[in-house]
Amino acid sequence: MVYLDFEKNIKELDAKIDDLKGSDGNEKKIKKLEEKREEELKKAYSNLTSWDKVQVARHPSRPHAIDYINSMIDDFVELAGDRMFADDKAIIGGMGYLDGTPVMVIGQEKGNDTESRIKHNFGMSKPEGYRKAIRLMELANKFNLPVITFVDTAGAFPGADAEARGQAQAIATSIQKCFDLDVPSICVVIGEGGSGGAIAIAVANTVMMLENSVYSVISPEGCASILWRSQEHKKDATKALKMTSHDLLELGIIDRIIEEPLGGAHRDKEQAIKNVKEAVVAELKKLLKAPKQAKEKRIEKFTKMTRM
Repeated sequence: MVYLDFEKNIKELDAKIDDLKGSDGNEKKIKKLEEKREEELKKAYSNLTSWDKVQVARHPSRPHAIDYINSMIDDFVELAGDRMFADDKAIIGGMGYLDGTPVMVIGQEKGNDTESRIKHNFGMSKPEGYRKAIRLMELANKFNLPVITFVDTAGAFPGADAEARGQAQAIATSIQKCFDLDVPSICVVIGEGGSGGAIAIAVANTVMMLENSVYSVISPEGCASILWRSQEHKKDATKALKMTSHDLLELGIIDRIIEEPLGGAHRDKEQAIKNVKEAVVAELKKLLKAPKQAKEKRIEKFTKMTRM
């Protein structure tokens, strides 16, 4: 388990519990320590600062897009490639069934160990990744499939090769395609929602965030480097950016917050995925009551944001 800066007391309690588990006759002591750990978790996670939430959103053990897809989508068939250059593994997409409803799913995948993180480029897509997403959205339109997206990226890949292949144009076209969808769409920010790399697949009829996820135009470190010329002010930048789920719900940028298990999604992946599935299924049922109005409602929703 990777412990965050504000979890020092929890780490110490877990160490004591692990030590006692190696011997017999310590059941009462273990139970007492487990109760104390739960109290510490409640205390810590009920008073998270904006920067604390950034740390939780970036926790390496949080469930990633592939975990949600494998658990939520039945008979999932992955579709690869942009039919122009390559298959970008930072974006995973394909068709399957959500609670019996055929859907198109697109997710940004960071990977969960060194090998998979390199394979998926840490969730940072290149132009071919966004062009893959565009291709899948076009298929969704053609076959009348609702679109579900899972956002989890620090941002689009900033390398020279990505810029040379039209990174900005690919992101802009993907955003436009999100608006052009005739079918209902749902977006869930499951970890980090960073910059244009996130919004490229995040324009949807319903935008939801996991309780401890973040969503912003720039990373706190990037913002601090620009405004204060130093990343030491990243905590100030985080607060100013209003990038937490509660900030964004209050501002009207998102539509719903999905509760996480006590101690964050990384402590109970199964429950976190269950919570997300229940929320997505409920929102999809609402949208499918008037599917032909999806495009009009989506455009109207985001147009209102420009007048806030």
